Amino acid sequence: MLQIQSFIFSPIQENTYILYNELKECIIIDPGSYFDEEKDAMKTFIEQNQLAPKMLLNTHSHLDHVFGNKFIAETYNLTLQLHEKEKTVLEFAPVSGLKYNMPFDNYTGELIFIKEGDKIILGTDELEIFDTPGHSPGSIIFYCRKQNFVISGDVLFQRSIGRTDLPGGDYQILINSIMKKLMVLPDETKVYSGHGAVTTIGEERKYNPFLI
Repeated sequence: MLQIQSFIFSPIQENTYILYNELKECIIIDPGSYFDEEKDAMKTFIEQNQLAPKMLLNTHSHLDHVFGNKFIAETYNLTLQLHEKEKTVLEFAPVSGLKYNMPFDNYTGELIFIKEGDKIILGTDELEIFDTPGHSPGSIIFYCRKQNFVISGDVLFQRSIGRTDLPGGDYQILINSIMKKLMVLPDETKVYSGHGAVTTIGEERKYNPFLI
């Protein structure tokens, strides 16, 4: 069974997730750690729980979700996994960082491309991948069917949805992604978003003003 540890990082208040199992293996998703103390917080949690990082995943590659990619990859000898359409977004992230007065060292190593139909396996646990473009061209989400939760990146938030005014964003494509990939999941499915509080599919079906 997967356990989920979340961190809120950087001035942009991004949610970083570490998923780990009883075998002490873990996955790091969207490391948004910008400051040294934030990187230390992730490393300390991993060390204190005696975890062995196995994968580094991005739901998408906007700057606030990739600040810590290089640190995690180099510290634990991991190769970044993301959708192929996010490669150019990742490459552009340092330019965005300068616009926000947040320069950072970007990940420049090899990439493993993942897409809908692929599965992330950690021990006996499994995450399904769904393509959910609209906020970003190659946005993906990770769904754990056995435990009924989804890591949604910036696709769906509590009472909101991802912005679509950034390069590659498209409002109608995002709405279609949400309706076809997320709103078909059970009401009790927990949604761990890229920003903000945990919600459920049922709550968003009832109360999200963008989906009513």
